[in-house]
Amino acid sequence: MKKNKTLIALVLFLLISIVGVSQIVTPPPPQQPPPVGLPIDNGIVLLVVLGLIYGVYKVMSSRKKSNV
Repeated sequence: MKKNKTLIALVLFLLISIVGVSQIVTPPPPQQPPPVGLPIDNGIVLLVVLGLIYGVYKVMSSRKKSNV
């Protein structure tokens, strides 16, 4: 009798898992793509100024080394 209960429980658990796996999953709704041509001007002036300052620093330090 115990063997039959175990077998019935095993079959029921297997059938429940098959039903759970066979459920249809709906795909998510399509999302809008990001707009084309996003602006890149945020902070570009600051980057140019910092680049110029770094360039002047490198030129001055190389001149200082060549004079010594």
